[in-house]
Amino acid sequence: MFTGIIEEIGTVKFITRGAKSFTLEVEAKTVLEDTLVGDSIATNGVCLTVTRMSDGAFCADVMPETVSRTSLSQLQKGSKVNLERALTLQKRLGGHIVSGHVDGTGRISRMYNDDNALWVWIDCDASIMKYIVEKGSITIQGISLTVAKVQTDSFAVSLIPHTQEATTLHSAKVGDIVNLENDVIAKYVERLMSASDDTEQKIELYRNFMK
Repeated sequence: MFTGIIEEIGTVKFITRGAKSFTLEVEAKTVLEDTLVGDSIATNGVCLTVTRMSDGAFCADVMPETVSRTSLSQLQKGSKVNLERALTLQKRLGGHIVSGHVDGTGRISRMYNDDNALWVWIDCDASIMKYIVEKGSITIQGISLTVAKVQTDSFAVSLIPHTQEATTLHSAKVGDIVNLENDVIAKYVERLMSASDDTEQKIELYRNFMK
Protein backbone atom coordinates (compact mmCIF):
# COMPACT_ATOMS: atom_id res chain seq x y z
CA MET A 1 0.00 0.00 0.00
CA PHE A 2 1.02 3.60 -0.65
CA THR A 3 -0.23 7.09 0.22
CA GLY A 4 0.18 8.92 -3.08
CA ILE A 5 2.60 11.38 -1.47
CA ILE A 6 5.63 11.40 -3.79
CA GLU A 7 8.98 11.09 -2.02
CA GLU A 8 11.23 12.01 -4.92
CA ILE A 9 11.56 12.19 -8.68
CA GLY A 10 13.79 9.48 -10.14
CA THR A 11 15.40 9.14 -13.56
CA VAL A 12 15.24 6.12 -15.83
CA LYS A 13 18.85 5.02 -16.22
CA PHE A 14 18.35 2.06 -18.53
CA ILE A 15 15.60 -0.04 -20.13
CA THR A 16 16.07 -3.61 -21.29
CA ARG A 17 13.14 -4.53 -23.53
CA GLY A 18 11.82 -8.01 -24.22
CA ALA A 19 9.09 -9.12 -26.62
CA LYS A 20 6.24 -7.91 -24.36
CA SER A 21 7.98 -6.91 -21.15
CA PHE A 22 10.99 -4.94 -20.00
CA THR A 23 13.29 -4.26 -17.07
CA LEU A 24 13.76 -0.78 -15.67
CA GLU A 25 16.78 0.63 -13.89
CA VAL A 26 15.93 3.84 -12.06
CA GLU A 27 18.31 6.30 -10.45
CA ALA A 28 17.10 7.41 -7.03
CA LYS A 29 18.26 8.35 -3.56
CA THR A 30 15.56 8.79 -0.94
CA VAL A 31 13.51 5.69 -1.81
CA LEU A 32 16.62 3.50 -1.60
CA GLU A 33 17.03 4.21 2.11
CA ASP A 34 16.10 1.06 4.11
CA THR A 35 14.92 -0.62 0.87
CA LEU A 36 15.73 -4.28 0.25
CA VAL A 37 15.35 -6.58 -2.74
CA GLY A 38 11.72 -7.71 -2.78
CA ASP A 39 10.35 -4.42 -1.46
CA SER A 40 7.83 -2.37 -3.42
CA ILE A 41 8.34 1.06 -4.95
CA ALA A 42 5.50 2.87 -6.71
CA THR A 43 6.86 4.19 -10.02
CA ASN A 44 4.49 6.67 -11.68
CA GLY A 45 1.81 5.02 -9.59
CA VAL A 46 2.67 1.44 -10.56
CA CYS A 47 3.67 -0.93 -7.76
CA LEU A 48 6.97 -2.49 -8.84
CA THR A 49 9.08 -5.04 -6.98
CA VAL A 50 12.75 -4.23 -6.49
CA THR A 51 14.73 -7.07 -8.08
CA ARG A 52 18.22 -5.64 -7.76
CA MET A 53 19.94 -2.66 -6.18
CA SER A 54 23.14 -0.91 -7.04
CA ASP A 55 24.79 2.30 -5.90
CA GLY A 56 22.13 4.94 -6.45
CA ALA A 57 19.66 2.85 -8.48
CA PHE A 58 17.15 0.00 -8.36
CA CYS A 59 15.89 -2.46 -10.97
CA ALA A 60 12.36 -3.77 -11.47
CA ASP A 61 10.67 -6.07 -13.96
CA VAL A 62 7.60 -4.81 -15.84
CA MET A 63 5.40 -7.70 -17.00
CA PRO A 64 3.16 -7.68 -20.12
CA GLU A 65 -0.03 -7.03 -18.12
CA THR A 66 1.51 -3.88 -16.64
CA VAL A 67 2.80 -2.76 -20.04
CA SER A 68 -0.67 -3.04 -21.57
CA ARG A 69 -2.51 -1.23 -18.75
CA THR A 70 -0.14 1.63 -17.91
CA SER A 71 1.94 4.37 -19.46
CA LEU A 72 5.24 2.76 -18.42
CA SER A 73 5.73 1.53 -22.00
CA GLN A 74 6.35 5.15 -22.99
CA LEU A 75 9.35 5.52 -20.70
CA GLN A 76 12.74 6.10 -22.25
CA LYS A 77 16.25 6.52 -20.95
CA GLY A 78 16.27 9.84 -19.12
CA SER A 79 12.53 9.90 -18.37
CA LYS A 80 11.55 11.34 -14.99
CA VAL A 81 9.32 9.22 -12.74
CA ASN A 82 7.45 9.78 -9.47
CA LEU A 83 8.66 7.44 -6.70
CA GLU A 84 7.22 6.36 -3.36
CA ARG A 85 8.13 3.55 -0.99
CA ALA A 86 5.42 1.33 0.46
CA LEU A 87 3.49 2.64 3.45
CA THR A 88 4.66 1.67 6.95
CA LEU A 89 2.54 1.66 10.12
CA GLN A 90 4.67 4.51 11.48
CA LYS A 91 3.99 6.81 8.52
CA ARG A 92 1.27 9.47 8.38
CA LEU A 93 -1.40 8.79 5.76
CA GLY A 94 -1.11 12.22 4.18
CA GLY A 95 -2.82 11.27 0.91
CA HIS A 96 -5.26 8.37 0.64
CA ILE A 97 -5.04 4.57 0.39
CA VAL A 98 -3.28 3.74 -2.89
CA SER A 99 -2.66 0.15 -3.99
CA GLY A 100 -0.31 0.81 -6.90
CA HIS A 101 -2.60 -1.25 -9.14
CA VAL A 102 -3.39 1.08 -12.02
CA ASP A 103 -6.95 0.90 -13.41
CA GLY A 104 -6.05 2.43 -16.75
CA THR A 105 -4.73 5.53 -18.40
CA GLY A 106 -6.04 8.96 -19.33
CA ARG A 107 -4.88 11.74 -21.60
CA ILE A 108 -4.22 15.33 -20.51
CA SER A 109 -6.56 17.50 -22.58
CA ARG A 110 -6.15 20.94 -21.01
CA MET A 111 -3.74 22.74 -18.69
CA TYR A 112 -3.93 26.33 -17.49
CA ASN A 113 -2.81 28.49 -14.58
CA ASP A 114 -5.20 30.07 -12.09
CA ASP A 115 -3.14 32.38 -9.87
CA ASN A 116 -0.89 29.96 -7.91
CA ALA A 117 -2.80 26.83 -9.01
CA LEU A 118 -2.33 24.68 -12.10
CA TRP A 119 -5.51 23.14 -13.50
CA VAL A 120 -5.13 19.81 -15.30
CA TRP A 121 -8.03 18.26 -17.24
CA ILE A 122 -7.84 14.55 -18.10
CA ASP A 123 -9.98 12.57 -20.56
CA CYS A 124 -10.55 8.90 -19.72
CA ASP A 125 -12.86 5.95 -20.39
CA ALA A 126 -16.27 5.49 -18.79
CA SER A 127 -14.89 2.47 -16.88
CA ILE A 128 -12.73 4.88 -14.88
CA MET A 129 -15.05 7.89 -14.86
CA LYS A 130 -17.82 5.97 -13.06
CA TYR A 131 -15.74 5.91 -9.87
CA ILE A 132 -14.76 9.58 -9.97
CA VAL A 133 -16.71 12.08 -7.90
CA GLU A 134 -16.14 15.76 -7.18
CA LYS A 135 -14.00 16.23 -4.05
CA GLY A 136 -13.16 12.53 -4.09
CA SER A 137 -9.65 11.08 -4.39
CA ILE A 138 -7.82 10.02 -7.55
CA THR A 139 -4.25 8.87 -8.12
CA ILE A 140 -2.51 10.35 -11.17
CA GLN A 141 1.01 9.14 -11.96
CA GLY A 142 1.17 7.92 -8.36
CA ILE A 143 0.12 11.29 -6.93
CA SER A 144 -2.81 11.47 -4.50
CA LEU A 145 -5.03 14.32 -5.71
CA THR A 146 -8.50 15.71 -5.04
CA VAL A 147 -10.96 15.78 -7.92
CA ALA A 148 -11.98 19.40 -8.44
CA LYS A 149 -14.47 19.12 -11.33
CA VAL A 150 -16.20 16.28 -13.17
CA GLN A 151 -17.72 16.11 -16.64
CA THR A 152 -19.12 13.17 -18.63
CA ASP A 153 -15.82 11.88 -20.00
CA SER A 154 -13.23 14.02 -18.20
CA PHE A 155 -12.26 15.40 -14.81
CA ALA A 156 -9.98 18.10 -13.45
CA VAL A 157 -7.54 18.48 -10.58
CA SER A 158 -6.00 21.71 -9.28
CA LEU A 159 -2.36 21.54 -8.19
CA ILE A 160 -0.79 23.69 -5.51
CA PRO A 161 2.77 24.96 -6.19
CA HIS A 162 4.35 22.29 -3.95
CA THR A 163 2.74 19.44 -5.91
CA GLN A 164 3.82 21.04 -9.16
CA GLU A 165 7.42 21.24 -8.01
CA ALA A 166 7.67 17.93 -6.14
CA THR A 167 6.28 15.72 -8.92
CA THR A 168 6.65 15.18 -12.65
CA LEU A 169 3.40 17.03 -13.36
CA HIS A 170 5.34 20.30 -13.53
CA SER A 171 6.74 19.12 -16.87
CA ALA A 172 3.54 17.48 -18.16
CA LYS A 173 1.94 18.74 -21.35
CA VAL A 174 -1.32 18.41 -23.25
CA GLY A 175 -1.52 15.02 -24.95
CA ASP A 176 0.52 13.16 -22.33
CA ILE A 177 -0.77 9.75 -21.21
CA VAL A 178 -1.01 9.35 -17.43
CA ASN A 179 -1.66 6.41 -15.12
CA LEU A 180 -4.92 6.50 -13.15
CA GLU A 181 -5.96 4.58 -10.06
CA ASN A 182 -9.47 5.02 -8.69
CA ASP A 183 -10.24 5.21 -5.00
CA VAL A 184 -10.34 1.57 -3.90
CA ILE A 185 -13.26 2.23 -1.52
CA ALA A 186 -15.55 3.09 -4.45
CA LYS A 187 -14.72 -0.21 -6.14
CA TYR A 188 -15.42 -2.26 -3.01
CA VAL A 189 -18.72 -0.48 -2.43
CA GLU A 190 -19.77 -1.25 -6.02
CA ARG A 191 -18.83 -4.91 -5.55
CA LEU A 192 -20.80 -5.17 -2.33
CA MET A 193 -23.82 -3.42 -3.82
CA SER A 194 -23.87 -5.72 -6.85
CA ALA A 195 -23.78 -8.84 -4.69
CA SER A 196 -27.53 -8.72 -4.10
CA ASP A 197 -30.71 -7.74 -5.95
CA ASP A 198 -32.42 -6.95 -2.65
CA THR A 199 -32.49 -3.16 -2.08
CA GLU A 200 -32.74 -3.47 1.71
CA GLN A 201 -29.84 -5.89 1.76
CA LYS A 202 -27.78 -3.49 -0.35
CA ILE A 203 -28.44 -0.70 2.12
CA GLU A 204 -27.43 -2.95 5.02
CA LEU A 205 -24.25 -4.03 3.21
CA TYR A 206 -23.34 -0.39 2.63
CA ARG A 207 -23.97 0.53 6.26
CA ASN A 208 -21.81 -2.35 7.50
CA PHE A 209 -19.03 -1.47 5.08
CA MET A 210 -18.95 2.16 6.22
CA LYS A 211 -18.78 1.30 9.95
